[in-house]
Amino acid sequence: MKKILIWLLAISTILFLMGGLLVNHWMDTGHGRLNYKIAIVLKFMTLSDNRATEKKGNPSIAESRNALAEKAKKYAGDPVPIEKILDLTIPGPAGEIPIRIYIPSKDKSLPVVLFYHGGGWVQGSLTSHDNLTRYLAKASSAVVVSVDYRLAPENPFPAGLTDAYAALEWVAQNADSFGADPSKIAVMGDSAGGNLAAVIALMARDQNGPKIKRQVLVYPATNLSNLDTDSYTHFAKGFMLTKTNIEWFRGLYLPDKKDWTNPKASPLLAEDHIHLPPATIITAEMDPLRDDGKQYAEKLAKSGVLTHYHCYEGMIHGFVNADKLLSQAHAALDEIAMDLKTSFKN
Repeated sequence: MKKILIWLLAISTILFLMGGLLVNHWMDTGHGRLNYKIAIVLKFMTLSDNRATEKKGNPSIAESRNALAEKAKKYAGDPVPIEKILDLTIPGPAGEIPIRIYIPSKDKSLPVVLFYHGGGWVQGSLTSHDNLTRYLAKASSAVVVSVDYRLAPENPFPAGLTDAYAALEWVAQNADSFGADPSKIAVMGDSAGGNLAAVIALMARDQNGPKIKRQVLVYPATNLSNLDTDSYTHFAKGFMLTKTNIEWFRGLYLPDKKDWTNPKASPLLAEDHIHLPPATIITAEMDPLRDDGKQYAEKLAKSGVLTHYHCYEGMIHGFVNADKLLSQAHAALDEIAMDLKTSFKN
């Protein structure tokens, strides 16, 4: 019996070491090293996606939306308790816009953050980003207003953008009704939502719109006319968000190619970036959109905009939503919350 136990222990040790070597191999991308948890998830996700594609072919719009919703559910941690949540609809340019308001405390005159969810302007919802917005409200001590803007391809550019700006104007005019201070407004979004937040900051400046205290852009798309940066090349496939995905999203959101260079779709191409609100820009090292965020941060800084840029090593696109798996998700949101508090004090 003793010999059998020794052999079992030896075999277990060998398997453990082999597993470690295998994961270590998966972590090496040739352009940096993945976080080990992400490396494991990506490997099994790739195998699962390949099997699904072989069986069904490419997903429909509805299937892709459901897939994002399922991933959001799978990797999100336990919801943070919030003092009060309001589900409302507000007037928009083409009908009612659903919004969800997260109120973190009974305090009055709280600052407010407008949040625009990611999903390639095609996917995503109030629910897909519920954990993120709850945590943000609590960590920043601000009311968070999540905006369910219209999605492509049913509503291509600029439908979602006009909804996003209408929500900003509504909040500025109605903040008092839900205990928020209209003089302390920030805009934030991730991925496609980061693109919208950047454009909203430009529009508010150019149209003499509501004053924005800070823009928070989490792995934003900032130049849809150029999908050939180093990060697009190095991380084109195998890192969850692929270059092919982005080309598909772009085609649905911007079916007219001339809009690819429109600054309201590609904020990096705006005529100038002066007099914009301070910015927090978060990117992931192994993300096709990494260089979009980095280039925008550099452009803002050169234009005299106070800019805080942080690229999270070993991370991939969407990591901020994966708080069940990654401590870096909360670290990024805590960093954002600190920047928001600083801006709201000024």
